[in-house]
Amino acid sequence: MSLKIIVLAKQVPDTRNVGKDAMKEDGTVNRAALPAIFNPEDLNALEQALQLKERHPGSTITMLTMGPGRAAEIIREGLYRGADNGYLLTDRAFAGADTLATSYALSMAIRKIGDFDLIVGGRQAIDGDTAQVGPQVAEKLGISQITYVERVINIENGRIVAVRNIPGGVETVEGPLPMVITVNGSAAPCRPRNAKLVQKYKRALGGLEKAEITKNGEELPYNELYTKFPYLNITEWNVADVNGDVKQCGLSGSPTKVKTVQNIVFQTKESKTISSTDSDVDELMKELITNHTIG
Repeated sequence: MSLKIIVLAKQVPDTRNVGKDAMKEDGTVNRAALPAIFNPEDLNALEQALQLKERHPGSTITMLTMGPGRAAEIIREGLYRGADNGYLLTDRAFAGADTLATSYALSMAIRKIGDFDLIVGGRQAIDGDTAQVGPQVAEKLGISQITYVERVINIENGRIVAVRNIPGGVETVEGPLPMVITVNGSAAPCRPRNAKLVQKYKRALGGLEKAEITKNGEELPYNELYTKFPYLNITEWNVADVNGDVKQCGLSGSPTKVKTVQNIVFQTKESKTISSTDSDVDELMKELITNHTIG
């Protein structure tokens, strides 16, 4: 059976390269000081979708992300790897959203997309580590979910069988379509960009990106291509486009409030060097058990 798959992806600050300027004085993340990247576990989710597309001829993959105009890069990265199209939710009203407001906006966009069999997303984003958005999207859509997925074994007769890796063991779970699944970082890594697809989609732009180029006094390159090749136009939706309630979006729809953020710097007061010999390792283990570091 062919599948209609939606991949939820997010552009996030690269928290793996946090430096002294990564936090503002008010305790919020200084996103300008960190490079923006494709959320790592969303790449694992995209790979699961691409594998399913290969196994089920005729399947399609739609990328869905929310963010400022530059987040269209996430759509392009999906297209470079084999996705078929994508939508960017972008509106000032979406800014400052917590997981509840984010899942509301995504669920409204999915309702507008309409026909789908499977929604795939990463387990969590590295800028929040909540693992809440995928399950909340499933709840708002009223469909089943399988979290912590490591591998999709089979989809047949309207049912999906997946392996999930959870603390304490591994489970094989079966459920009906449509379904939301969230994918672990331990799942198969995403394939690299396809050179032919990069050439095909490298000039794909969203409307805000085109407007920014024009605002800066630059001539939009290859302007005629966007009329001749509609697939180069990345679709952007605002709150009204997805029939959303502004009160449930962004800060106004976010009950989660951060009270305080603290920077903690770990300082080493003493160090100990051991060799790889069995005796040194045994002594270290005894020491760690004695001082209750482990055990």
